[in-house]
Amino acid sequence: MSTSVSAKSPAGEFERRSKRAEQLSADAPVTREPLVFAAALCREQSTVALSIEEAHLSRPLTGRLVEDIGRVLPLLSPVVRLAAEHGPPELAEHARNRVGEDPSVASSRLSSLWSGEASAREDYLSRAMLRPYAEVLRAYGVSPDRLHRQGYCPFCGGAPAVSARKEMPDSNAAARILQCGLCGCDWNAVRAICPACAEGDPQKLPIFTSDAYPSMRIEACETCRRYVKSVDLTADARMIPEIDELLALSMDLWAIEEGFTRIEPGLAGL
Repeated sequence: MSTSVSAKSPAGEFERRSKRAEQLSADAPVTREPLVFAAALCREQSTVALSIEEAHLSRPLTGRLVEDIGRVLPLLSPVVRLAAEHGPPELAEHARNRVGEDPSVASSRLSSLWSGEASAREDYLSRAMLRPYAEVLRAYGVSPDRLHRQGYCPFCGGAPAVSARKEMPDSNAAARILQCGLCGCDWNAVRAICPACAEGDPQKLPIFTSDAYPSMRIEACETCRRYVKSVDLTADARMIPEIDELLALSMDLWAIEEGFTRIEPGLAGL
C-alpha cells in the first residue's frame, strides 16, 4: 500500500521532481536516459525521505551526522540498490561495490562528503544518499553541523548545483536564485557575482547561451574557471531547474571542453 505525502513535504518534493523528469523524458530522445534515471532516483529518495521523516518524528534528529548516522544509514540502502541496478555503468559499478558495505566504511564515506572534504566532491552516490536526510533537516529547521561559506547555501553550506532566473513581484528585472545540491534550499543571490570565488567584475563573468536551448545558459567565471548552469523560469514557471537543466547536457560538455568546471555536479553527474 502506498503512503500519501504532502506535496510540500520532503517526500512530496522528490515525487514532484520525479514526475517532471518522467514528463520530459517522453519527448527528449537525446537525454532520455539521464532523465529516466533521475525520475527513478527521485522516487527512491522520496521513499527514503518519508522514512527519515518518520524517524525524526519518533525521536528528533540532531543535524549532527556523527550522531544521526546510526539511525539514518539503514534507511539509505534503497538509493544504493537503485544505483546498482539502474544507474549508468560507472555509477552502477561503484554502487554494486557499496551494496552491503560495512557500516563503519559507509559512515566514513558519508561523513567525508558531509564535512566538505574536497576528495568527496565527485561522490555522486553519497550525495544522493544524504540528500533526503538534508532535506528533512531543512523541512524541520534542524541546523546541520556543516561549515558555511560566502556564496553557498545559507542553510547547510552546500554548493549551488543550479541557478534560476525568476520573476519578482513589482519588479521589471528577474531575480537570480541559486539552489543547493545537498538540501535543495533556494536563496537569492547577487546577479553579477561568482558563487564560488566571489568575483564581482562583470567583465570576468561571461554568460554563454545556445540557440538550441533558449531557456538555459552557462554563468561562468574567468577567475576561478567555475560555472553554474542557469534556467530561465520567466519563460516557463513550470520548469524545475535541477530537472529541466538535464535537457541541455550538451552545454555542460561544451563548458568542460572550454576548461570550466561546474561548481557542483547536477543529477547527471556533470
